Amino acid sequence: MENAGDMPLQPSHLRVTVPSLWVRRFSPLIPKGGTVLDLACGGGRHVRYLLNLGYKVVALDRDVTRVADLADKPGIEVIEADLEGDGAWPIEGRTFDAVVIVNYLYRPLFRHLFEAVGKNGLFIYETFARGNEKFSRPRNPDYLLRSGELLEITRRRLQVIAYEHGLVDRGPTTGVMQRICAVNDLRASEREDGEPEPHGVRPT
Repeated sequence: MENAGDMPLQPSHLRVTVPSLWVRRFSPLIPKGGTVLDLACGGGRHVRYLLNLGYKVVALDRDVTRVADLADKPGIEVIEADLEGDGAWPIEGRTFDAVVIVNYLYRPLFRHLFEAVGKNGLFIYETFARGNEKFSRPRNPDYLLRSGELLEITRRRLQVIAYEHGLVDRGPTTGVMQRICAVNDLRASEREDGEPEPHGVRPT
C-alpha cells in the first residue's frame, strides 16, 4: 500500500525499489533469524531486502499482487487484507521480532501495531509529515504526521532509540519525513532506577 489517501495509483515513491535508508540502518538490530511484519508492504522492496538478510517476513497489504512472485519462497507469508476496512485485525494475537512500516499512515492501527511488537522486538517506522505538501504527495493532512506525533505515541509504549523529523533530500524517497526506531523493553530493566538498558545507535 505504502500510503493511502490522496495518492495516485502509482506515486513516485511506490516505484522505488531500493530499501529505505532508515530500515537499512536499524535492521541489523533485529534478532538473527527473527520474523518481521512488513505492514503495507507495497511493491515489496523491504520484504525482499529482509528476506535476503535471512529474516522470515510476513507481508501484509490490501493488494499483494506485487509480491505474488515471492509467495512460494521459503521464509515468507503473504496476507491480503484491507487494513482500513471493517474486518478483524488479520494477525490478531501474533507478535513479531520487528514491525516495519514505511510510507503509510492510518492512525487507528497504532494500537494493533504496538501489540504486534514482541518482547525486545523492534518498531521501525518512517512516513511523511506536515510540510510535505509543499514538495510532493501526499498533501492531505490526514496522511501526514504532526510535529512530534510519532515520538509522543511511541514513547508511551516502547524505548525510543532514534527519532528524526525534517526535510530529507537524499535517499530513495525525499520529502518531509518523520521516522522512529524503538524497542519493546521498557519493562525489562534490571537497573535500580528502572531505566531500560541502552541499545547501539547505528550511524547514518
